[in-house]
Amino acid sequence: MEKLKLMSLYADFRKDLSFIEKELERSVDSSSPVIRQASLLLLRAGGKRIRPIFVILSSKFGEYSIENVAKVAVSLELIHMASLVHDDVIDNSDFRRGFETVKARWNNRIAMYTGDYIFSRALVSIGEIEMPAVHQLLAETMLEICKGEIIQFEYQQKTDQTFRDYLRRIKRKTALLLSSSCEMGALVSDASPEVVGKLKRFGYFAGMAFQIVDDILDITSTDEKLGKPAGSDLLNGHLTLPTLYIKDDPEFQPFLYRSFEGSLTEEERSRMLTYIRESGAIEKSQQVSDMYLRKAIAEVESLPDNEAKKSLLQIADFLGKRKF
Repeated sequence: MEKLKLMSLYADFRKDLSFIEKELERSVDSSSPVIRQASLLLLRAGGKRIRPIFVILSSKFGEYSIENVAKVAVSLELIHMASLVHDDVIDNSDFRRGFETVKARWNNRIAMYTGDYIFSRALVSIGEIEMPAVHQLLAETMLEICKGEIIQFEYQQKTDQTFRDYLRRIKRKTALLLSSSCEMGALVSDASPEVVGKLKRFGYFAGMAFQIVDDILDITSTDEKLGKPAGSDLLNGHLTLPTLYIKDDPEFQPFLYRSFEGSLTEEERSRMLTYIRESGAIEKSQQVSDMYLRKAIAEVESLPDNEAKKSLLQIADFLGKRKF
């Protein structure tokens, strides 16, 4: 039901999204059969395509050109895809969105080469746009994302993290790319500097809300809906906002350390998830997400009135309240 609702929100942009999807397939084509198959496996696993839709909608506040929009959208989605391949190697994940990961289908070496190849294709795509500001923004975005990957690795299984540490981490993990999607979409359409700034901030706030909801769903959803075990973040050594709130709780700590050790049984995982769900940490985390969502909506409400503005408000609301 929720996926149908998301698709209905995309209905007005289906033609442009279809064009971008074809460009994505063309971009990951390779003379290497293994790299091509691995790239297409990831692409066809799907996703919400939030970055392309944010590029499309932000471009509607200037001179819209599907050719330029597609180049930006493809580049940003490829960066996202590449980071997922690398994440799966770091976390030793065998499934994503219910599909086998590249590292599981082949091995870590193929996964790393595939991620590097997709990153490179992102640069090729954006190179077709003759706008230095866009190139500079993409370079800075990629740099920060790479820093974020290193920081996430450094913080694995660390229990002395703070609320600020978590926010900085999800900024680089998710919010930055969504912010850049909005900013680059506006830049490539020659929107006014004021509009560019508002869209950039909207993308950041929406991205923060989106990731916090993602972290909540990792605890509250089912294995079937997630396409991976519920509680995977903790099993992979990552403290997220719900678990950050209760990491010092004496009753929760045995679950925490056994998760980090990789010795948690299925029965213990079930009890751990129930404990987190009943602790009040989910409600606290949702309040933080709602705060960011309100900030995102405030930025959009001050934009010029058009159909894209309405769509941004609807999608932002959906992202903050989604169940998948």
